[in-house]
Amino acid sequence: MILLRKILFPLAFLYWLITYVRNWLYDLGVLKSYSFDIPIIAVGNLSVGGTGKTPQIEYLIRLLSEKYKVAVLSRGYKRSTEGFILADDKATASSIGDEPFQFYSKFPNIQVAVDANRKNGIEKLVLLQDKPDIILLDDAFQHRKVKAGFYILLTAYDDLFCNDFILPFGNLREPSSGKKRADMIIVTKCPEDLSELAQQKIREKLKVKQQVFFTTIQYDDFIFGNDSQLLVSEIQSESKVLVAGIAKPKLFFDFLKNEKDETFVFPDHHHFSKQDCEQILAQANGREIVTTEKDFVRLNGLLPKSQLFYLPIKSKFLNSKNIDKTIIDYVGKSARNR
Repeated sequence: MILLRKILFPLAFLYWLITYVRNWLYDLGVLKSYSFDIPIIAVGNLSVGGTGKTPQIEYLIRLLSEKYKVAVLSRGYKRSTEGFILADDKATASSIGDEPFQFYSKFPNIQVAVDANRKNGIEKLVLLQDKPDIILLDDAFQHRKVKAGFYILLTAYDDLFCNDFILPFGNLREPSSGKKRADMIIVTKCPEDLSELAQQKIREKLKVKQQVFFTTIQYDDFIFGNDSQLLVSEIQSESKVLVAGIAKPKLFFDFLKNEKDETFVFPDHHHFSKQDCEQILAQANGREIVTTEKDFVRLNGLLPKSQLFYLPIKSKFLNSKNIDKTIIDYVGKSARNR
């Protein structure tokens, strides 16, 4: 893989040029961005996956949904449908995508919609009779056709964008200069004991003027099935099967795995086939099967309910002193100006 990326280095320069010119044209106004009379927060990254967008969206939902009517708009990656869909009781992980379906299942008091054309999706949401007060755009940092009011840029602690290169030589979707569009930068998946000195060194390394915050992954004390739950402290030492189809599953495995466990690793957003499930079940041989929350919405119904469990995670800020206030102030000010 490393050799292949080196061979593709010339293509990386071409990709860099294309994305740079595209952003430059949007910055000049040659390519039009559309603004809307509603608070919009876009959460995204410069790299391809694995930065923790889903836990961050969920953090914003919890923060805002008690006071505001919140809608989440996603493109619905790898869904079986097209166009605008507002999730209802007929929605499935297949019809709207695994992450949107997770939001819909977990937060019944919000609206969840999917549309690859974010402009069209926003227009449809604001025309609803029960229209939202605020829209959260999932994975929309590069979607320049829409101009959000507030941009949150995520970068993983062990894969900072300042250490990466443009595709296909590296994992960046656009040059790191795109960081200037962010209103806030969050370094995700940090060690829980990351010191203030280490945080300051990362800020200096990123070379940004915006506020930089740091989060860690907080695991639940329980794994959950359809009808039961088990203590994580007990399941960690038991023999089980771990299944992950996410971009970077290492932390999940590190947290749960012991030497008696079997693991299955699939690509991000993987559609589990009958053969996949047969292999997992054969390896499990009656043992518990533990997966990520995002994978659970795709595996649920394909594996026995008595065996299948998932481990929920949350995004926990190492120092949340100003984070909530900054976001709430933006939403409150934007809502008052409508």
